[in-house]
Amino acid sequence: MSSILDTHVPTGPVPVPRQVARYVRPGDDVRAVWVNGVGGVTFRVAGGADVRFVKWHPGPAPAAGTLQPDGRTGPPGDGALAEEARRLAWARERGASVPRVVDAGADDDGSWLVTAGLPGLAAVVEPWLSRPVVAARAIGAGLRAFHDALPVEGCPWTWAADVRLARARAASSGPGGWTSELLHPDHRGFSRAELLARLADVPDVDRLVVAHGDACAPNTLLADDGSYLATIDLDSLGVADRWADLAVAGWSTAWNYGRDLTPEVCAAYGVTPDEDRLSYYRLLWDLA
Repeated sequence: MSSILDTHVPTGPVPVPRQVARYVRPGDDVRAVWVNGVGGVTFRVAGGADVRFVKWHPGPAPAAGTLQPDGRTGPPGDGALAEEARRLAWARERGASVPRVVDAGADDDGSWLVTAGLPGLAAVVEPWLSRPVVAARAIGAGLRAFHDALPVEGCPWTWAADVRLARARAASSGPGGWTSELLHPDHRGFSRAELLARLADVPDVDRLVVAHGDACAPNTLLADDGSYLATIDLDSLGVADRWADLAVAGWSTAWNYGRDLTPEVCAAYGVTPDEDRLSYYRLLWDLA
C-alpha cells in the first residue's frame, strides 16, 4: 500500500525505461513530469508541436484471470495500463474531454500507455499553484462536465462503494504490513478494524455518475485562462455516487495547495458540501 502523499513532481533526473525510449525520436525533449506512489512514472516527450505523454508502470503483465481494480479478470499479457486505455477510449467516444490514446502495451518489465498531449497544464504546477482558488474552481467545474458527459447506462465498469468496501475488507484479512501511518493524517492512530467499522453504513446514493475514481487536483488540466480543459488518468473510472469523486477532489486541495478549498470545488460543481458523504468517501478512498 502506498501513501496518497507519495505522488509528486520529480525534482531530479529520472531514468527513462527502454519501453518509453522507443517513443523518443532524435531531438525530442524527454522529461519525467509525475511519479506515483508505486513506482510509476509519466514522461513528457516533445518534438516541436508534437507532444506525447508516456505513462509507465514497472512489473510484469498479469497472467490470465488476474483480478482487475474493477473486479473483472484480464486476458494474458494485459498490462496494468491496458484498462486505462480502454476507459480513455470509451470516455472520449462519449464526449468527455480526455486525451486520445496513441498506443499501449506490456512486457515482462512493465506496461505503458501513450497519449497525445493537450494544450494545457496540470492544476498542480505554476501558475496554478499560486492561484489555488482559480484552480479549485476549475477542478469543480471540470468534474461536473466530466460527470455530465458520460452515460451511466452502458458503462462497463463500477467504482461502487460496496465493491470497494469488500476489497478493503479482503485486504485487511491478508498478511501483515499494514499500519495506519500509511494513511492520510486524518485517519491515523486507529486500527484497521475501527476504520472499516466506520464504513459499514454506506450512505444512500445522491446521484449515480460515471466517476473518475481518482479526482485529485493533478488529474485536471487547465487552459491558459484558468478554465477547465481536460481530465487525465482514468484507470479507476466506473459508476459510483458523485460524492466519491467530490470527496477526493476537495480533499486534494489541502495537500496540493496547503489549504482546504472543498467549498470552492463544490460551488463550481454546483452543490453544497455534504460533510457526512465527504468524510465517508475520503476514508473509503484511503482504505480501498
